[in-house]
Amino acid sequence: MTWRRPVRLLAVCLAAALPVVVSAQTPVSPAQPPVRLRPDGFDLGQSSPNPTAGETRFPFFVGDPPVCRDVSRQYRVTLRIYNLLAQEVAVALLAGPNGELDGARRLNGVMLTCRQYQAYWDGRVDGTQRDAPDGIYLYRLEVNGRAVVKKLVVHR
Repeated sequence: MTWRRPVRLLAVCLAAALPVVVSAQTPVSPAQPPVRLRPDGFDLGQSSPNPTAGETRFPFFVGDPPVCRDVSRQYRVTLRIYNLLAQEVAVALLAGPNGELDGARRLNGVMLTCRQYQAYWDGRVDGTQRDAPDGIYLYRLEVNGRAVVKKLVVHR
């Protein structure tokens, strides 16, 4: 399914409690969208699948432009999922290089080096075995105090 126009979503900026407009568009193909590097050296790709019936993955890149000049530099990374009331629902897990989840760490202030990564969310509310209710969620990647927010639709 594709949308003719981007969906505009009025959200609460989770970094400074200021209103911001987040735009997103459903991907044309089910293939994982590429991550484009932002000028500040990190970026967050669109979750896949989106909409999701449960599990989803988030591609993201951490580093300095243009291409990892300092491979030893460490970046503090957090990726959290919020509902539209700006309430934290979950903290994503850091998937391994091949997408495996064995020994996966919660992405909550984890120190990472420059490269592309993949995060994972099982579609459940942290601390419970309950599935997150259907609806629109925001996922927020924070790297060294700077953040980018995107949206995710859960539809079971």
